[in-house]
Amino acid sequence: MSHHPAVTVRGVAAVLALALGAASPASADVAPRGRPGDAVRTALNELVGGGEFAGALAAVREPGGRGRDYTAGVGDLATRAKVPVNGWVRIASITKTFTATVVLQLAGEGKVGLDAPVETYLPRLVRGNGHDGRLITVRRLLQHTSGLPDHGRAIAGTFFDNQHRYFEPRELVDLALAQKPLFAPGKGWSYSNTGYVLLGLLVQRVTGRPIGVEITDRIITPLGLDDTYWPDAGEQRIRGAHPRAYKSRTGRPGGEPVDASEMDPSRGWAAGQLVSTPRDVNRFLGALLGGRLLKPAMLAQMKRTVPVPGAPRGWGYGLGLTKIRLSCGGLAWGHSGDVGGYSTRGGVTEGGRAATVTATEKSLTAEGDKQLDSTLDTALCAGRQPAAGQALR
Repeated sequence: MSHHPAVTVRGVAAVLALALGAASPASADVAPRGRPGDAVRTALNELVGGGEFAGALAAVREPGGRGRDYTAGVGDLATRAKVPVNGWVRIASITKTFTATVVLQLAGEGKVGLDAPVETYLPRLVRGNGHDGRLITVRRLLQHTSGLPDHGRAIAGTFFDNQHRYFEPRELVDLALAQKPLFAPGKGWSYSNTGYVLLGLLVQRVTGRPIGVEITDRIITPLGLDDTYWPDAGEQRIRGAHPRAYKSRTGRPGGEPVDASEMDPSRGWAAGQLVSTPRDVNRFLGALLGGRLLKPAMLAQMKRTVPVPGAPRGWGYGLGLTKIRLSCGGLAWGHSGDVGGYSTRGGVTEGGRAATVTATEKSLTAEGDKQLDSTLDTALCAGRQPAAGQALR
């Protein structure tokens, strides 16, 4: 499901990829055609022109809050409707950054120890088949160095077989623990959605409240992210205006694109359940890296990265956060997520320029991932010369 911001099903580069586009927030004809020098619009048009994506939408936000929105392609293959400006999408694994932020807030409050074993908070849950929660720390779950396999690999059938199935978090953990560890804790790196499901359970054990409520009360509400929400149990439809998302029936390029917009997101849970918009993701990442959500010591911990095998040079993974080295110099921090035909990349530069892009898949390939990376890089690097735009909310 929401699979990766760091490296999982589609590959490291994809996982830590980001992208975007834009056009003035309130304008109906997002980013006027033929606007000279608009590298972001060009990149977004090229993204949908390659045949892998039906449509794309993006938002760029300057440090002062001004920004632009972009759309390209079509929002519905059947009706040929336009992609809605700042539409709602499943942000998949970008949820991990929200979950990690809550865990780090609890650590800053002295309620969770980053180097304490998972066993401390979830007694005897991670045991058997070579797994031992006494050897896996909270930090290792956050940075994907636990050695835990991903539960997605053990779910029988195709995406379409499980599209409307509800999974309990404990069921996801059991699916993962039925597999052997990938490596000894701390001795490797492998993207694991299961690690974040455990973090969600940990938050619930420590706070006595659902992880979705903690994310809402600690992040969504304080930041005024009005278009971001945690879907209710069994809620399969996206609430607001959104582009339709597609997946190939065969799972291969060129296969018939099937509408996958409605699905049960429980397979991702604390690793990938949230729905949001490009503008809201930008606001969240800007607030996070701007120090509004975490104490300085905790933000510093979040940005301590480990190498990711196969990732582009200079990239790394911290505690629910990806470090991206830009072609124009400098760094960006963000995450990516892919689920049910939605591929989203979001990031913010150290200078405070944020960008998020979502492309609706027809069939996602390694080349498509590279295009998303490139689009993100274009959007963030274009910030060297701020573009005019209307102020965002």
